[in-house]
Amino acid sequence: MIDIVRAEPLHRAGWERLWRQNIANFGAADMTDHVIDVLWHRILDSDHAMQAWLAVDRRGEKDDPADDSAVVGLAHIIVHPHTFSLRNVGYLEDFWVPADQRGQGIGKQLIAALKIQAKQQDWVRLYWLTAGDNHNAQRLYDRLTQRVDAVLYKIDTV
Repeated sequence: MIDIVRAEPLHRAGWERLWRQNIANFGAADMTDHVIDVLWHRILDSDHAMQAWLAVDRRGEKDDPADDSAVVGLAHIIVHPHTFSLRNVGYLEDFWVPADQRGQGIGKQLIAALKIQAKQQDWVRLYWLTAGDNHNAQRLYDRLTQRVDAVLYKIDTV
């Protein structure tokens, strides 16, 4: 059984294991331990705009929520104001399920749980971006929601 839970201090090792996989996959493997520590503290700070949601495997030997191998998926959300509404929106900034866990419905469960959170927290919407060549993720997302035709521009300042 997979439970989707908001990150708590006991999830640190499992979250960090997946986060390090994610940053290595997306070319940020040189992220410092200090940055990772600050990110974790932001996630745990209920007054911060960042949230982390984790897929936790409660089956078999993975029934201890502090067992880092029990964490099998992560989602980072940034909740922010919306200019067309007084309600907030949720931006799904990071989404990761390890390769050896994919194809089991974990990503679908994470998105479904985030949709519930969006309704419970009264967000106007939940939205995210994905790379144009990330076809595996797009196959999942296309099954769950409508694709938006948009073009992303960015200015890097470092």
